[in-house]
Amino acid sequence: MPSPHRSGFVNIIGRPNVGKSTLMNALVGERMSIITAKPQTTRHRIIGLLSGEDFQIVFSDTPGYIEAPSYKMQEVMNRFVHSTFEDADLMLFVTDVTETYAEDDPILEQLRQLEVPVFLVLNKIDLAEPAGVEALLRRWQQRLDFAEAIPISALHRSQTDLLLDKILEYLPEGPAYYPKDQLTDRPERFFVSEIIREKILEQYHQEIPYSAEVVVESFKETETVQGEPLVRIRAEIYVARKTQKMILIGKGGSAIKKLGTEARKALEQWLERKVFLELHVKVRDDWREREEMLKRFGYR
Repeated sequence: MPSPHRSGFVNIIGRPNVGKSTLMNALVGERMSIITAKPQTTRHRIIGLLSGEDFQIVFSDTPGYIEAPSYKMQEVMNRFVHSTFEDADLMLFVTDVTETYAEDDPILEQLRQLEVPVFLVLNKIDLAEPAGVEALLRRWQQRLDFAEAIPISALHRSQTDLLLDKILEYLPEGPAYYPKDQLTDRPERFFVSEIIREKILEQYHQEIPYSAEVVVESFKETETVQGEPLVRIRAEIYVARKTQKMILIGKGGSAIKKLGTEARKALEQWLERKVFLELHVKVRDDWREREEMLKRFGYR
């Protein structure tokens, strides 16, 4: 008798920069979310799909929860986090060996009220001694009734296979919610904009990365003279002030040229095709506070 088909929604939550995106990429095996050393890099709820013959896991990576939002965009990002408490079959609470939580932290309070299994995923164990990791696991298990507590290093993919096996054990029986060959619910253009934004995060400092949003205006597949596939991409980078536009472009256009080169290389690796990339910078005053701009940029 064949094994029953298992499926479910596995939602990943935690604070900024604890490795949630790195974890989902390790589990799904594809580059689904921005990964940089800067916090607050994931802005949207991103779904990654992992399917086998008798299972389908719908992973959901969310922005890191921000305790005191500074502007409307961060408020919307927090709403993405809260939505994961409503549709999860299994919740992965990701923290790391350096973090501390107050007993009345809002995230912990919501986790205590969940009726679905919650896993503690203790990340970055490569930064601590084994005895310290064991002590942290014991303390966490005294605070919350976790179904499983698994120490991992998402960056080095240490124990991520064990985590995946445990997830499969807890999945309920159910149908495939998406075609088995699909990797995400997001279109290609979304990931193009995310890759460009990743390069902004890597190249610029201070407020620039957090004031920039990327919109792909055109994405056209053509052929070169030699008959090789070529993708022509036009993207617009929106910033909140004129001074930010000047910094993005740089003296004589040097900064935007460097950004275009690095983004093009990353896009060619991701798309596995040659890319012609055209970047333009526009100013939309205080766009992070403007409802109409947030809707246009997909913050719904």
